[in-house]
Amino acid sequence: MNFVVAEVTRRIVERSAVTRSVYLERIEAAYSAGVSRKSLGCSNLAHAIAPLGTAEKASLSHFKTPNIAIVTAYNDMLSAHQPYALYPPLIKRVLMDMGATAQVAGGVPAMCDGVTQSQPGMELSLFSRDTIAMATAIALSHNMFDGGLYLGVCDKIVPGLLIGALSFGHLPAVFVPAGPMGSGISNAEKSHIRQEYAQGKVGEEVLFKAEAASYHSSGTCTFYGTANSNQMMLEIMGLHLPGSSFVNTNTPLREALTQAASRQIIGMTSSGSRYMPLGRMLDERSFVNAIIGLVATGGSTNHTIHLIAMAKAAGIILDWSDFDALSSVTPLLCRMYPNGQADVNAFREAGGMGLVIRELLGSGLLHEDVETIMGRGLLHYLREPALKNGELVFEEAPSVSRNPEVVSSSSRPFSYEGGLAVLDGNLGRSVVKTSALKEQQMYIEAEAIVFESQEAFQEAFQAGELERDFIAVVRFQGPKANGMPELHGLMPPLGVLQDRGFRVAIVTDGRMSGASGKVPSAIHISPEAAQGGPLAKVRTGDMIVLDIKAKRLDLLIDEKIFEARKAAVPDLMANRHGMGRELFAMMRRSVSSAQDGATVFDLIGEERS
Repeated sequence: MNFVVAEVTRRIVERSAVTRSVYLERIEAAYSAGVSRKSLGCSNLAHAIAPLGTAEKASLSHFKTPNIAIVTAYNDMLSAHQPYALYPPLIKRVLMDMGATAQVAGGVPAMCDGVTQSQPGMELSLFSRDTIAMATAIALSHNMFDGGLYLGVCDKIVPGLLIGALSFGHLPAVFVPAGPMGSGISNAEKSHIRQEYAQGKVGEEVLFKAEAASYHSSGTCTFYGTANSNQMMLEIMGLHLPGSSFVNTNTPLREALTQAASRQIIGMTSSGSRYMPLGRMLDERSFVNAIIGLVATGGSTNHTIHLIAMAKAAGIILDWSDFDALSSVTPLLCRMYPNGQADVNAFREAGGMGLVIRELLGSGLLHEDVETIMGRGLLHYLREPALKNGELVFEEAPSVSRNPEVVSSSSRPFSYEGGLAVLDGNLGRSVVKTSALKEQQMYIEAEAIVFESQEAFQEAFQAGELERDFIAVVRFQGPKANGMPELHGLMPPLGVLQDRGFRVAIVTDGRMSGASGKVPSAIHISPEAAQGGPLAKVRTGDMIVLDIKAKRLDLLIDEKIFEARKAAVPDLMANRHGMGRELFAMMRRSVSSAQDGATVFDLIGEERS
């Protein structure tokens, strides 16, 4: 085991000793031998089975076989989640053949950041994660279930489902992916047309045609953003079947994997051959593996927020320092858009998760002896699925990349450090995605131009006011200010300016899309401007140094002069109403900082009080 990985793991275990112990005690207390529904009264049970068929009613009323909750994020507006329409009947049929039952315990909201980018609805996006967690808890609260199958793929949905599932950590859990769509137009072409549109060189008709050729069918978007980072993370944490994360949707292999996932949960229940509750299965080592996978593959910066929130739900305390330390010793093994031109279909063809896990295990960078849904040990995940004569089999994953331009090796990585870095300085603490940056972008010293909305930035760009070197400070975009929307809409104009030869960067307390990375971006600044963070005092014309190699973000100003400045106090009322935003006022008031997971749940505080 790599010394730094072992040391970071030790620190997390030590830091989490009290909260993890309390969490484990609670899930142990929630456990009851036999099926959970035995504790229900006759009227309770009658209500729960009233709409079912005769065979299901008989099975559920005999208290002998497990009943599995299906918690689904299905809707037919999200391409990634539309395939889930067919999953519950398939799951129920598979389990009935095994003598068990399943019920759709509940649905959770599932919004699409691709639809809400640069729209008011994006200000609900981050808060949807904790809403999904609460909806998951409500679904499971009927106490009818002995395990859960969780159907979700995209950005806030998987983290929300996992937080909710961990609140019922005495139950086993299997996550069931839906798979990516087939490849559309190249990411390079799509990005080029977006930049052409930003400059007014092409119209909306051309832009829409390109977008529709990229997002063209059911299935997950194929770039390596937050949704596909979710899938990588679930597999490396042992919550998916081996190699199942990136098998295309609506294929015979995808259906076979869904059936196998349904069967897998039965053996993990308290009446099965290997009881393995979710809360015990995922420990500190599991979360370290998830971070290693994130930085090795150049995954989404959103997980520097989500992983902290998910770990908290299991009584585990992560810190941005853990991400930074692990990234410093982890090689970057993958080139997928936005840090390359390949998509996740090319990633799977090159060797996919089995190859990446093999490389990381061989370098001593992963904890192999973790619990997974397949049993103890990540060696189970050195395989990839296939259909042989109509039967699902798991074959050895390749030991050498089938396409070294997409997946490399630990001996010849794309970079000897992972895809993330944490910056400190007098403007606060921030995260930067390094995997898509070039050497000349690792240090930028330039004047600040301050904006208090992304709309103001767009107006300045269209007016031709940004034709120079500068660092855009886009502030009051944090969780308390307006829900911390993604600012992906800034990328095309910034990309245009960068391609024209200007040295540009962005500094913000907001988020960037998982598909961002071409422009140096110090994001998630904590404390945020709305909490009195230093960003609120920056003025246009101030000099800022973004030094990624030194891991510094600093305003070049005399400390006494800066202290004497008054903080800007913008009118945020326009962000508080419309598109449902008024319903989330309590979340804006209670949400924690980005570096603490941007969550409304004070699970750690409750344990310490």
